[in-house]
Amino acid sequence: MNVNRKTVARKLKVFGPLMLDKLRIENADLKFDEIQFDDLETIEHTKMKPVSITLAVSKGRRILGFRAGSMPAKGLLAIKSIKKYGRRRDERGELRRELFSELSPLVNPGALIKSDSNPYYVSDVKKFFPDCIHEQCIGQRGSTTGQGELKRVRFDPIFALNHTCAMFRGNVSALIRKTWCTSKKIENLTYHLAIYAVSHNRNLKS
Repeated sequence: MNVNRKTVARKLKVFGPLMLDKLRIENADLKFDEIQFDDLETIEHTKMKPVSITLAVSKGRRILGFRAGSMPAKGLLAIKSIKKYGRRRDERGELRRELFSELSPLVNPGALIKSDSNPYYVSDVKKFFPDCIHEQCIGQRGSTTGQGELKRVRFDPIFALNHTCAMFRGNVSALIRKTWCTSKKIENLTYHLAIYAVSHNRNLKS
């Protein structure tokens, strides 16, 4: 497209913060009776530096907010990660609570909040949404479609969330599975996600 990569990088730093603000402003006056949330995992440059993206959406697949932060490597990569990069900070709980604090004014009393069965979610939902109903769903195996985010079940109780995660993976280059295109900084990944989130919400039919 005859555009220098440095130009794209500079534009990302200009438009990213603007889109983060715009996402909050465009959701500020809305109220919801059901929201769904969960974590989406990706990497920062290498699989030994995983990143967690906490994402919240409405039943109509509107993106309400997100947070991206570091998490420790798991499984066979954990020891290698510590040896090469040191102990990696786990920011998931802190950022989830920050997101919930931002979303609490958007959720009506008695609203239904759906998530997977992660035990760490329970206390945070009770704290920030005390008058709401928290329904936890058992995780299901991913299908071959939707970058593994859509599930192999006839009825997915958190379909809005999983469909939005699939849209993220399909439209944000750094989130596509099995790709050489990776984020080098969480800050820039956040900007990229914000630009997509605003576009996603504006393209929704409902």
